[in-house]
Amino acid sequence: MAAEYATFGLAPAMRAGGVLADGDYQVHRDFMDFIVDGRPLLFRLSDLDAVSPLAADVPPAIFAAQVRGLLLETDAPLPGGRHVIYGCPECEDLACGAVTAVILRDGDDFVWRDFAWQTGDHADLEFNGYHGIGPYRFPGAEYRAALAALLDGSARTGRRVLLIGARVALLARLAAALRTIGIGADITEDAGDVPADELRAYGAVVFGHAVPEERRAAVRRAFADAGVEAAHVDGLAPVVPLLVAQIEHALDRRPAGRRRLTGLTATGAAAGVEVTSPCRVRLTAYRVDRLRRVHTHEVFDGVLDPGGHRLALDPRTVKGECFLVARTPGSVLVTAVGQGEPD
Repeated sequence: MAAEYATFGLAPAMRAGGVLADGDYQVHRDFMDFIVDGRPLLFRLSDLDAVSPLAADVPPAIFAAQVRGLLLETDAPLPGGRHVIYGCPECEDLACGAVTAVILRDGDDFVWRDFAWQTGDHADLEFNGYHGIGPYRFPGAEYRAALAALLDGSARTGRRVLLIGARVALLARLAAALRTIGIGADITEDAGDVPADELRAYGAVVFGHAVPEERRAAVRRAFADAGVEAAHVDGLAPVVPLLVAQIEHALDRRPAGRRRLTGLTATGAAAGVEVTSPCRVRLTAYRVDRLRRVHTHEVFDGVLDPGGHRLALDPRTVKGECFLVARTPGSVLVTAVGQGEPD
């Protein structure tokens, strides 16, 4: 099959971390995704949970080596001229499986072809090839410029959040959970005395229920004076997995067209979910009873096609004070369960 010309670009992406309903943790990963003809290449791979080799948390020398490998300045890491395009977000071990492709130079152009799912040194294109993806021919100047721009370090930004609230024990548990999934977290009572350079390290500020509006306004002014556009999160309830999900959503600054999950509404009867590409969606309900005990229920886990979906909910599971978290491999949304029919 001849390789047709396609545009090539890079854009920030994330694999959303979280505290899952079974108590397990899912690691947060920031990475640069490949944008082919204006659309994330990862979205063409259905419900794949993976990240590109251009991850923000890898050591600088390894990050630079990955870039130079994609530029064909070094030998391919796998036999047959194959390169890892997406790998396991937890361990990056080829044994867990990876999407690979042959990258070659044709004149001034770069060609990506023979995409496959690979778990060993050699790819079986007949049984594990992605036959509907590629080949892609990228103009050399555009391709080199996009990748070379990463070598200045601008893509290697960390994630930190600032936690402000009266319940120190809850904040400590939240900070520990965030650090476990790879997000830095600090606790303070007042951001007014924090130097501007330190404030610039935070992507979000989280306020507990008991924080008065006067203190919230002072914190916002401190960030504004430092020229920092941090997201501000009002905690919905003192439930660590729910707060983690809110923070993950706040840290996601991508436009809607580059997210898989774009809409979530919920009532006592049904949830409304919107996705932009085929993907696995998991819905988890967190219900707080009159004694302030938290009840967690997995209410849906399945692959959805692009578009809007109405998913029935058990009214007994979501009655009273209840919140719903929707997850795909790269997106998280949170909503309170309301009354009436979902949009």
